[in-house]
Amino acid sequence: MTSVRVNELITVAGQPDAAGFAAFAVNGFAAVINARPDGEEPGQPGNTAEKTSAAAVGLAYSFVPVKGAEITEADIRAFQTAVTQAKGPVVAHCKSGTRALTLYALGEVLDGRMKHGDIEAFGQNLGFDLAGARRWLERRSGQAAHVKAFFEPRTCSVQYVVSDPATKRCAIIDPVLDFDEMSGATGTASADAILAHIESEGLTVEWILDTHPHADHFSAAHYIKGKTGAPTAIGAHVTDVQTLWKEIYNWPALKTDGSQWDRLFADGDTFEIGALKARVMFSPGHTLASITYVIGDAAFVHDTVFTPDSGTARTDFPGGSAAALWHSIQAILSLPEETRLFSGHDYQPGGRHPRWESTVAAQKRANLHIAGVDEPGFVALRQARDRTLPKPKLMLHALQVNIQGGRLPEPEGNGRRYLKIPLDAL
Repeated sequence: MTSVRVNELITVAGQPDAAGFAAFAVNGFAAVINARPDGEEPGQPGNTAEKTSAAAVGLAYSFVPVKGAEITEADIRAFQTAVTQAKGPVVAHCKSGTRALTLYALGEVLDGRMKHGDIEAFGQNLGFDLAGARRWLERRSGQAAHVKAFFEPRTCSVQYVVSDPATKRCAIIDPVLDFDEMSGATGTASADAILAHIESEGLTVEWILDTHPHADHFSAAHYIKGKTGAPTAIGAHVTDVQTLWKEIYNWPALKTDGSQWDRLFADGDTFEIGALKARVMFSPGHTLASITYVIGDAAFVHDTVFTPDSGTARTDFPGGSAAALWHSIQAILSLPEETRLFSGHDYQPGGRHPRWESTVAAQKRANLHIAGVDEPGFVALRQARDRTLPKPKLMLHALQVNIQGGRLPEPEGNGRRYLKIPLDAL
C-alpha cells in the first residue's frame, strides 16, 4: 500500500489490509474514508470488513464509494463532511489513491480555494493524474441547468432547486413539509432551508413542482406558494389518484379535479424556467400520476429509478404497476446518455453517504434492477421485492395531505395541526 500526505489534515492511499488499519492508528490518524465501491476486484476487503478493521483499532470510518467517471457533487460534499467531522488527521483511500485525491481537489475548487486550471498540476506534484478531475469541471461548466439538492434524512427524500444561471430563475421540485407522526405536528425547517438558499443566491421562483402525490412525506408546495406566490404544478393524472383515494378514504368532500394545483401537466407539455426549456414525461408505475421533468440537460425522475446501486421504485401501492414502471423507465433511458438523472430518494445501501444523481449511461450499465434484464424479468423481480417491503408509516397521513396539493387541516389547540383519518380507512 502506498500513501501520500496531502497536508496536515489528509493523506491519500491505495487499498489497505487489516494491518494497514493498525498502522494508521499507530501513525496518529483519527479516521479512514473508503472511497472504493465493493467488488471492484477479487480479494478486495470491502466495506463491511474495513469498517470492522477500523473499529478494532479505534478509527472513525466513512464509506464514500465512487467510480471515477461518475463522481457527483454529493460525493464531493460527503467526502468533505467526513474530513471535517474527523477528530484528527484522515487517511482516504481507493485502489490507488487517485479517486480519493480527486474528491479532495474538486472540493477545493468548488469552494474557491483552488483554481480550475491548477488542478492537474496539483495532482502531478503529488504523483497523481487528475485529468479526470479537470474533465469533471469542464462538464460542470457546460451544464445548462444548475441543480442544488437538499436531503431530508428522516424520510430519505431529496428536494431540488433547479435554476437557470443566466436569468436566476428557478423551480423547486418536491419540497418536503416536516411532520412528527407521534405528536401530529408539522414544521417548515426543510422548506425554509430551501427558501434561505434561494434568497442567498438571489433566485426568483417561477414554479413549485411535484412529481407525484407522495406516500411517505408531506409536500410543502402549498406553504412555499404562500411565501413566494409562485404557481404549483403536478401531473394531470393526479385526478385519477384523487378519485381512487377518495373512495379508499371514504372522503366525499374531496375535489377530484386537480384544482388544488395551479397547473396540471400532460405528457409532452412544455414550459420554461428562465431561458431553460422544460418538458413533461408521463412516468406511471410507482403511482398513477408520476411524471418526469426534463429541464435542460437534467431529468427529475423521483420514484422511478434510484441510483444504480439502489435499483427502482416500489409499485405495490394502489394504482401502481411494475409493467407500467418498466415502460416508463425505458422512456427515461431513451434520453441522451449524458442526461443527468435526479432521484427523489436515497436509502444509502451499505451505509454509504446519500447520493441522488446518475446518468442515463450509468443506469443502463449498472442499475441492479435494469441492466441485463428484460420486461418479464423486471416485473417478476419488482413484484417479488415489493412483497418484502413494509408500507411507509406515513402513507395514510401523507396521501391525505398530498392529494390536496399539500394543504393541511386547520390548526387546533396550541397551533399544532392534526390529521383526521376515518377509522374505516385504517
